[in-house]
This record gives sequence, structure tokens and C-alpha cells, in this order.
Amino acid sequence: MNEKTYFTHNLLTWYDPNDRPMPWKGETDPYLIWLSEIILQQTRVEQGLSYFIKFKKNYPTVFELAQAPEDQLMKDWEGLGYYSRARNLHTAAKYIVDELNGIFPNTHEDILKLKGVGTYTAAAIASFAYDLPYAVVDGNVYRVLSRFFGIDTPTDSNEGKKLIAKLAQEVLDEKNPGRFNQAIMDFGATVCKPKGAICKDCQLQDECVAFRDDRVGELPIKIKKIKKKKRFFHYLMIRRGTGYFIRKRVEKDIWKNLYEFPLLETETQMDSKKLLKQEGFSKFFSNQFYGIQKVSDSYVQQLTHRSIHAQFIEIEVENSFDANKMDWMCVEESELRKFAFPKIIDSYLNHKGSTLF
Repeated sequence: MNEKTYFTHNLLTWYDPNDRPMPWKGETDPYLIWLSEIILQQTRVEQGLSYFIKFKKNYPTVFELAQAPEDQLMKDWEGLGYYSRARNLHTAAKYIVDELNGIFPNTHEDILKLKGVGTYTAAAIASFAYDLPYAVVDGNVYRVLSRFFGIDTPTDSNEGKKLIAKLAQEVLDEKNPGRFNQAIMDFGATVCKPKGAICKDCQLQDECVAFRDDRVGELPIKIKKIKKKKRFFHYLMIRRGTGYFIRKRVEKDIWKNLYEFPLLETETQMDSKKLLKQEGFSKFFSNQFYGIQKVSDSYVQQLTHRSIHAQFIEIEVENSFDANKMDWMCVEESELRKFAFPKIIDSYLNHKGSTLF
């Protein structure tokens, strides 16, 4: 038995008694498989579980998803992050309903045409829904294959990506591709973990190069480090009577189509005294009366390529306050829960010092 055959055989032998029960496992409806895969992109299973259950209940078929109001969809997605996934999901659902008569595509090539579906997701849907022989390649697969076969090529290089993709296809059990794909992902998530890999009782250790050479902590190799850009947001929580002004983010930027309070962004961290003297701050009020009630500490949210530092300034204005034709709307405090906000705003609103939520 060569090393590739050994890998496939022992992985599947491990999988049967260690199969993790999940609500999407064993699912044959390609729509629900697609839904689960989009939710789980860049998301831990533990976090995505409740969202899958909610979306399955609220949008049981692609028709309900396609017809959903965008604001409601974004609210249901709130807290899951990477909001472009929700927008792409909505776009693809409309495409399936309008162009494909509500019939989910059944070939790998056609699945790839859906908005927001890449090679990994297409392979997952094709194998799980239609038992087509396409290997999935995600972070778990990179790690498991790099360690078992002792691959030194950086997995974030083009050469490394091609090498792992080719190897994943070679070890795939083409008779049971869905079962194999689930097995290798579960194995990476529960045994061959990024840290604290459980090598002692590993079914594959006898032929694992990383275990043999004591390189488990070293592999896989990555060469690129993401340099995060810092952005400094100052949210103006302008209260008029019992309402607050909010706006929808429509620019091509992070958090598109989510709601926020009027925003003043600066290039560097700035204390509140300096901020209040900025021309950008005064333009919001145009000589109308306002009173500063509270200035928060800095809140931080880490995104993949950005680090957001936000400060919240609570401001009272008179009932005659005019928003100066800004793209703002005044929403009653009791209605704020109905709008989808970025996580960093939710964190502030849910803070014990705030009564808004």
C-alpha cells in the first residue's frame, strides 16, 4: 500500500466512528448545502451553527431567500461578519430563481458561476449534493496534507496552492467523494489542529512525515504576513428627542449595506478635544445647537486586512435640528434593534453602560 492509498484508507477508517453530527451533514438538498457552505466560509462551525438553523427556518427554499428584503437579510446575518457573503448569497438566489427557474445548478462548472462561490465551495456542493469527484481544499486540507506528506512549499504561494490541490484530488476517494471531503475537514478540525494537534492517538501517525520528523508545529509553511491598516472611526450618536440619526453604508467599502451612526473618519488616533475642533465635525451641525453628553473609550474590531478603532460621541440636539440634507434618518431608540449594525457598534450598544439595547 503506497502512502496515498494508506492516507485515504486510514482517514476513512478514522472517520466512521468519529463523524461529528451537524444539521447539514447528510443533507441532499443542494440549496441547503450551499447555504451551509456560504455561512461556514471563514467562520467557525460553533458560530455558524445557529445561523444555519435560523436561515433554514427563515428561508427554507431559494424562493424565500430571493424574495427577502435586503435589510432583513442583513439583520439576520448580523454578527457573522464578512457581509459580502450575505450580499452574494442574495444575488445568487435571485439568479437561480430568475434565470434557472429555481432549480439549483447540478454541475461543478455551473455551480462555480454562482456569485460568491469559489473552487472550494463549488467542490463541497458538487461532492455533498451530487457525489461528484471534486476534492475540497481549505485550511484544514492544507494543514493535514502538508503535515502528512511533509510539504515544505509555502501553502500561500501559487506553487503551494497548485501542489496541494493536485494532491487533494489524487487522494480523494472518487467512489465516495462527499464522505471523504467531510472526513478530511473533520480530521483537520478535531485531530490535526493548528495548535495542540492530537498526534498520540492519530490514525495516520505511522506514515506522517511531520510526526516522524517532529515538525508538526512547523508545518504548513506560510510566507506572507497580512499587514493590517488601522482606521479611526468617530461615531456621532446624535440624539433628537427620543430618536437617533443613522445612515446606511452604501459606499464600496467595508460593511456595505449595514447601518451606522454619522461617521467622521480620521487618519490618526485623535482625542475628543482635537476632534471637536475639526472642520469635518462642525459641518455636521452648521451652527445649530448641540451638546456633548458622553465620549466613550476606544473600541477595536479586527478585520482580515484592517483594524478598526472606534470612538462613540453621544450628542444631544434640539428638536428643531435639521440634518442638512444628509443621507440620515432619525430612528426611535426602541426601533434601533431592527437595523443591522457592524459588530463594533453592536458592542457599544450592548455595553452595560448603554441603555440603547
